[in-house]
Amino acid sequence: MNVPTPQLLSWPLDGISNGRFTHARDDVSIQEVILNILLTRPGERLMRPTFGAGLLEFVHEPNNATTRHLIADLARKSIEQWEPRVVVDRVEALADDDDPSVARLSIAYRLRHDPRQRQLTLSLNLGQVT
Repeated sequence: MNVPTPQLLSWPLDGISNGRFTHARDDVSIQEVILNILLTRPGERLMRPTFGAGLLEFVHEPNNATTRHLIADLARKSIEQWEPRVVVDRVEALADDDDPSVARLSIAYRLRHDPRQRQLTLSLNLGQVT
């Protein structure tokens, strides 16, 4: 049986084109939502006080293995809770070889309707070196 691929749209809107609001589509939509989840602090959204991971709360924490483990664990749990369109395969937070204050968050995921693996990478400047 051939299952049609759903059209994925994202909030917030991208802008206006030809007098109509435009949305991000497909994987760009998913990546925007994941970034929104990761960078939103819990309590920041009205009517959704538990939404978000709040990764920016790790700024000024030491860039060590414990902090990176906490970042990866929080990112995984938040994405799994708030983005039902994806299956998270792997989340890693590693030290950046070029900048000791930066932690690189790497997320491997698949869309529920598509088995191809996708990747999203985010750099967090923690600002403190151990």
